[in-house]
Amino acid sequence: MADPKGFLNHGREVAKTRPVADRVKDWNEVYVPGSLLPIISKQASRCMDCGIPFCHNGCPLGNLIPEWNDFAYREDWTAASERLHATNNFPEFTGRLCPAPCESACVLGINQPAVTIKNVEVSIIDQAWEAGTVAPQAPERLSGKTVAVIGSGPAGLAAAQQLTRAGHTVAVYERADRIGGLLRYGIPEFKMEKRHINRRIEQMRAEGTRFRTGIEIGIDLKATDLKKRYDAVVIAAGATTARDLPVPGRELKGVYQAMEYLPLANKVQEGDYVTSPITAEGKHVVVIGGGDTGADCVGTAHRQGAASVTQLEIMPRPGEDRAPNQPWPTFPMLYKVTSAHEEGGERVYSVSTTHFEGDEDGNVQWLHLTEVEFIEGKLTPKPGTERRIPAQLVTLAMGFTGTDRVNGVVEQFGLELDERGNVARDADFQTNVPGVFVAGDAGRGQSLIVWAIAEGRSAAKGVDRFLTGASDLPAPIRPTDRSLMV
Repeated sequence: MADPKGFLNHGREVAKTRPVADRVKDWNEVYVPGSLLPIISKQASRCMDCGIPFCHNGCPLGNLIPEWNDFAYREDWTAASERLHATNNFPEFTGRLCPAPCESACVLGINQPAVTIKNVEVSIIDQAWEAGTVAPQAPERLSGKTVAVIGSGPAGLAAAQQLTRAGHTVAVYERADRIGGLLRYGIPEFKMEKRHINRRIEQMRAEGTRFRTGIEIGIDLKATDLKKRYDAVVIAAGATTARDLPVPGRELKGVYQAMEYLPLANKVQEGDYVTSPITAEGKHVVVIGGGDTGADCVGTAHRQGAASVTQLEIMPRPGEDRAPNQPWPTFPMLYKVTSAHEEGGERVYSVSTTHFEGDEDGNVQWLHLTEVEFIEGKLTPKPGTERRIPAQLVTLAMGFTGTDRVNGVVEQFGLELDERGNVARDADFQTNVPGVFVAGDAGRGQSLIVWAIAEGRSAAKGVDRFLTGASDLPAPIRPTDRSLMV
């Protein structure tokens, strides 16, 4: 521990955000550039280097948090980056996008504000990129084995990088026109600028990973043919089947899934469009779903010039403190104000949509809702609370129900599903088909980016063992481990 009194001498400080009036005019990241470095050494000193660091258990990757906190306190950024990369392929992604279950498990958080672990993490990796110390790690020799990875989200990229570094020849197949999966087209630019993805892709190319875009396995290339070409296959296609809202008026124009809306805004930033084909400009926008994807829709609508933004959530508003059934060090459900919520709009809890109302041209104009309450464990409409709100653009951000079944990958491979509808796998992340593995949301179900990277790394170890008989690659988790479910 570099400073035994750090947690006594310094309070928690977090990254500063740009003024709302400025940031809603552009798509740059919301944080003030360079604002972290002056405070990060003091913040890292708050880490108590606990005898039992519960932050390790809170992090699915098993990040060595006290170690790189110590290096950050000493401003030894090279050593800090090495310890950070020992367990995490892409800390610049998690440092910006992860909800930080590690901070919920921080021992200091029992009776004080937790260590700003995310801020320290992103400072370390940004410093490493700035200093040019993030270099390609090409394998010393090739194994002669080939691996195909389906999907280029965080799970697929993590698996591909680990397997490439182990000496295998890896090709990543992505059905979109660019690499990155939901990191590219689901996460808005203001949460993570895509330059962070681009430079990782260039690092992976330099290491030997090959990328194939615009190819949808199951349609453009049959899954069975892919298996014949490669010694092993990793399915990291995500859980992209969105939960729908089967109420009257769902067919009206202007009602979209969040993943129909958000990617178009990102394509504008990529230069594919001048303006988004689906825009909130001048419209009353309603976002159904209170999670992170819903918040992404809120922030996007603000930047597109919405007349108003309302976010609906069927569950009651969470508390600002831990509930009795969510004790430390578990990851609690707390009321959260994201940067998008700071920018305006209204959040309405305990309401359920009953139907949509449109105009004579079939465009949505109104959303009808009712308040709900728990009665005998079930959400039940409250009589007399029905009302309607203006809605000229509605986005459905209610989560995902499983991996995509439209392209035929599950059927073509002959994969078995588990009781939750995800692709079943064993302790090595191998499916019922020898040589075919699954990682990330496709096998786990909708989850966090930190879980996706952890699963990709663990699946890579299973693949490496399958191909060579043994593996020295690290495996942070096993699919049967439910102790860290978030």
